[in-house]
Amino acid sequence: MRGHHVQALLMGGQACVFYGAAEFSRDTDLAILADSENLSRLQSALDELQARVIAIPKFDPSYLHAGHAIHFRCQHPEAVGMRVDIMSKMRGVAPFPALWERRTTFEMPDGTLCDLLSLPDLVLAKKTQRDKDWPMIRRLVEAHHFNHRDDPNPEQIDFWLRELRTPSLLIQTVAAWPEEAKQQASLRPLLAHAILNNEEALATALREEEQTERLLDREYWLPLKQELEKLRMNREG
Repeated sequence: MRGHHVQALLMGGQACVFYGAAEFSRDTDLAILADSENLSRLQSALDELQARVIAIPKFDPSYLHAGHAIHFRCQHPEAVGMRVDIMSKMRGVAPFPALWERRTTFEMPDGTLCDLLSLPDLVLAKKTQRDKDWPMIRRLVEAHHFNHRDDPNPEQIDFWLRELRTPSLLIQTVAAWPEEAKQQASLRPLLAHAILNNEEALATALREEEQTERLLDREYWLPLKQELEKLRMNREG
């Protein structure tokens, strides 16, 4: 992707590894800019990987703009069988140009650079109806908290107040930064339970918050799944 100058951001399980919340994944999930120039560069990269579409929908900008994922399987000798999934639009996540501006770039041991969704954007992208994503969100935010809690900046504090899912850590964070907590409480009402040190009520509110996000994700994907089903029936017919 870098060799072909594709604007692409790693997300999914492999991105979680970079952020210290290890998750095994055979797939490479990418958020991409779905304009004509970038899609042309992406096609060149996919051609080099000998990647072919393995499911519906086909590789078409209209499906990316609608929010679908497009799935590829690589046949290059150095990437045989690797699956690459690309998306351009996700529920609750900013448009790609904003994601690109606040991306995180990691340098791997061999000097290769890898562009990722920023951690806050990755957390938002993980708020799905899938069971496995919610423990991962918790681990991602916890890892970030433990790595930066001794000398955090205002953006990091606000991130923890918005996204921590561990009741005890959320209560500690609210106690450490009470003014910031009061400001964030208007956006995340369950912080009121943390301010009152009511761990039981906070745990219940966190479960309810998760269920709300799962429902919103289910509603978001319903018309997309219906569209996929129509495409599948047309292809089989």
